[in-house]
Amino acid sequence: MTAAVSAAVLTWSTIMIVLGHATAAAVLVPSLGLLVQQIVQALTAPDGPSRSAGPGSTDDREGTR
Repeated sequence: MTAAVSAAVLTWSTIMIVLGHATAAAVLVPSLGLLVQQIVQALTAPDGPSRSAGPGSTDDREGTR
């Protein structure tokens, strides 16, 4: 009886672990797909990779003052 209960608990735990990993992967796949798409798009753009205009960066149109 104890062996059967232990086997049932082990089986249930294994199933829950597998489902948990599958759920986590299913949540992350769209985000990872978007990341890969943006990287490929940036690297294959006609003008090549461009630098981002973050805080503190100068815009090319401003020039020097």
